[in-house]
Amino acid sequence: MNDFASQTVLLVDDEAALREPLADYLVRQGFAVVQASSAAEARTHLRDAGKGASAAGVPDLVLLDIMMPGEDGLSLCRHLVEAKDIPVILLTARGEATDRIVGLEIGADDYVVKPFEPRELVARIRSVLRRASRSPAAPAENEVFAFEGWQLDPLKRRLIAPDGAVVAISSVEFRLLMAFVEHPRQVLDRDRLLDMVQGREAHLFDRAVDNQVSRLRRKIEVDSRSPQLIQTVWGGGYMLAADVRRMMLDIP
Repeated sequence: MNDFASQTVLLVDDEAALREPLADYLVRQGFAVVQASSAAEARTHLRDAGKGASAAGVPDLVLLDIMMPGEDGLSLCRHLVEAKDIPVILLTARGEATDRIVGLEIGADDYVVKPFEPRELVARIRSVLRRASRSPAAPAENEVFAFEGWQLDPLKRRLIAPDGAVVAISSVEFRLLMAFVEHPRQVLDRDRLLDMVQGREAHLFDRAVDNQVSRLRRKIEVDSRSPQLIQTVWGGGYMLAADVRRMMLDIP
């Protein structure tokens, strides 16, 4: 049985000559595929799916071309990561190294360089879907991770400051903070963080982790230039320098 038979891929690419044969190939590999020729069309599908107005439903993964007329793939990727928490694989041209780095920094799960081998792309898709479905034991309702006055609610994906205020965090920042609270006082190197947060091994993109850590520090540190909670371990990576406990939160 194909483990991915019920998985839907939203394929967003303005090049019909690439998009349509690729969609046919993915269907033959057992995926359901929805095509969009632009970011605007993709947003329309996502909006309809969210309202239950689309038979295809919310996609399990988005395969997204970076270079498109109108809104580009990076802008749509940012929206998907921050608002939808849908895994994204970018399709990039060979010379777009900067765009690939930016894509990883804003939370894309992987990228594939054009021209690509379709079998490799399918392997990447399956790998990202497996990691997206793999999760630790579900916490009890209203159970939160508490550290230094902060509370992270894994079910509602909500970060609560010591003063009780809800602090907005992106999906990438949430996954990064989850990695730290699940491994407190452990040094997590960049490769491991990339694999845990973005679901890929990207040894050339340490900068992506550094930028994500910097953004998270600005949310939770008193002084992000002199961090006390997420500490840099030179030559090793990063560590959450706090004790973490699970507790029940009374939420009306």
